[in-house]
Amino acid sequence: MLKKYLEYSAEVLEAQKAGKAIVALESTIISHGMPYPQNVETAKEVEDIIRQGGAVPATIAILDGKIKIGISDEELEFLATSNDIEKASRRDLPYLIATKKNGATTVAATMICAELAGIEVFVTGGIGGVHREAETTMDISADLQELAKTNVAVVCAGAKSILDIGLTLEYLETNGVPVVGYETDKLPAFYTRSSEFDVNFRVDDASTAADLIRTKWELGLNGGVVIANPIPEEHALEEAFITNVIETALKEAKENNIAGKNVTPFLLGKVKELTEGTSLTANIALVKHNAVVGAGIAVKLQK
Repeated sequence: MLKKYLEYSAEVLEAQKAGKAIVALESTIISHGMPYPQNVETAKEVEDIIRQGGAVPATIAILDGKIKIGISDEELEFLATSNDIEKASRRDLPYLIATKKNGATTVAATMICAELAGIEVFVTGGIGGVHREAETTMDISADLQELAKTNVAVVCAGAKSILDIGLTLEYLETNGVPVVGYETDKLPAFYTRSSEFDVNFRVDDASTAADLIRTKWELGLNGGVVIANPIPEEHALEEAFITNVIETALKEAKENNIAGKNVTPFLLGKVKELTEGTSLTANIALVKHNAVVGAGIAVKLQK
């Protein structure tokens, strides 16, 4: 039944036949997360980093009503430049596929599609979470529910710093999702290497991370694992500076009545503007670093 919905690139099909490690990549970062042409350049560089790490990249998107597991250069260019790309989460998948529309997958949707394709590791920038003032707005990312039930390990630079990180961790704890620091005891906050919050567990190599992930699923404990990998030191932003920038961006979002799934792209765009582009440089650096770690874990998991 699933075959009619999934379409694999030749590279991913070959990897599956050969039993090679595969790493899923999202497409929202291409269509909504970065400007052109940095989005295309970054996507290609991240794919190459995964190949150099001994795994095969599978960028996931919804194109013409098909779940693409791995995309071509032409499809990447289309995702990066078209205005006709919906931001796709769990809720949106059936509609986009049934009406043969185009969608860029969020963390939640990428996890779903990766699991359908038998891919166990997914590399992204940062996960969504509980938004600030969620106690009144109820604005909580679908990423968290997906982590509670979908068996995919997510390598990220922690939670996006625009969120309420404390409540995000509480939500993950309630749903039994391990938050694992990669060479860190503190949860990274996307642009910064640490936050005031501790991770649940620390691992210092890909082998230990893979053992933890495999053990969880072999015990029948469904749901994802967050592998929180700090941004490289040389690209990290100053905590006080980025906090001030985010407060300004949040205030502006509220004044403009921006809500729901439009909040994150607006805030990230505003942060880029207020940091004069240094946040974009940081974003690219952390995604590449996550690709290195993700490929290493995927290779160990496959073994």
